[in-house]
Amino acid sequence: MVAPTSEEPPPAHLSSVGAVFILLKSALGAGLLAFPWAFHRAGGVLPALLVELVSMVFLSTSLLSLGYAAATTGSSSYQGVVATLCGEAMGRLCEACFSANLLLISAAFLRVIGDQLEELCDVLLPRALPTPQPWYMNQRFSLSLVSLLLLLPLSTPRHIRGHMFSSILGTLAACYLVLLVMGQYYLGPPHPLPEPRTLPSPSWASALSVFPTICFGFQCHEAAVAVYSSMSRRGLCHWALVSVLSLLACCLIYSLTGIFGFLTFGAGVSTDVLMSYPGSDPSVLVARLLFAVSVITVYPIVVFLGRSVMQDLWRRCCCGARGPGALTNPSGLWIRMLMTAIWVAVTLAMALFLPDLGDIIGIIGGISAFFIFIFPGLCLICAVGTEPREVMGARARCCLQVWGAMSVLVGAFIFGQSTAEAVLGLF
Repeated sequence: MVAPTSEEPPPAHLSSVGAVFILLKSALGAGLLAFPWAFHRAGGVLPALLVELVSMVFLSTSLLSLGYAAATTGSSSYQGVVATLCGEAMGRLCEACFSANLLLISAAFLRVIGDQLEELCDVLLPRALPTPQPWYMNQRFSLSLVSLLLLLPLSTPRHIRGHMFSSILGTLAACYLVLLVMGQYYLGPPHPLPEPRTLPSPSWASALSVFPTICFGFQCHEAAVAVYSSMSRRGLCHWALVSVLSLLACCLIYSLTGIFGFLTFGAGVSTDVLMSYPGSDPSVLVARLLFAVSVITVYPIVVFLGRSVMQDLWRRCCCGARGPGALTNPSGLWIRMLMTAIWVAVTLAMALFLPDLGDIIGIIGGISAFFIFIFPGLCLICAVGTEPREVMGARARCCLQVWGAMSVLVGAFIFGQSTAEAVLGLF
């Protein structure tokens, strides 16, 4: 077996229900708004659901692989698991990709929050077009205020179990969007449907084109190791139950939103389904507010994961310091607050001052394939190789390693496809 890492182990006080909600909320992000558009691009409901089912197979096995790898290494962070099983060089690559991906995700979440606040202000506080926008309606002011008063305090908990109650609140807020989309389908939208409402011709190419979008919508794998290491009841069987329940709940929410949003607007659905509804509708205003709350509750989880990379770097830089003083303990209050403030400030600056985050996120978005498919596949291959022969037979070892290789190949395909589409979209 691989020797455990020297990381500070988190207290194992996270309940199974809390683990399910944290994994669920980690996956329920801004991608929820784009699922009706993804169903349209896939060629209809049936092709999109088939892509979802195939995705669920790989997503669930990747979560199981990460739990198995965390149990094998004893590490409490994603990058720690990769470094212990796959070597220091691969661990450094994981840290770099992890940091870049989480920074972009954080900035994208802030941009989504800012856009929702701006839409709310435009409807609730209308003004004449020639009149300049008041300072208090400016997105830079409102988003900075939300970051200081809400996001910074919510991002300070030392352990991931501190995000359990906010994850429950965020999940309930996201569920309102599902109810809105279903209700508008049955009651009928209060404005003429956009044209054309024709259904696209389904094809394998169209279905495969949304495979990355649907997979990334279920992305909660960055938090998997931290959640597993904090659970009071560990073990692969229990972890499998937690993983499957969270993915099934996420699949239900995404599928209902995608199906009814697509059936309502057809080919005229917007990439942001809320933009397809009239902005003055009170139910849509409530949906915008609650979706902003939903994104606000998932942002601190991303900060927690990004801060773990900063803490690992701090440990390596301060390993020669004398004694466990306050400045050598990156989990201490003051160092943790400093790292959190730096992360919030950097991502806020990215969200406010970068001209177009969409293109940047599109190019870097393929990095997510590393955390969903490639790194879990490599960890499974390496972890199985460390098992004694009396514990795991040759046939089981071979099957698991073949599956790990398949996961790596699928991740490489998604990474290549996503990156190529993003680069071609710039020209």
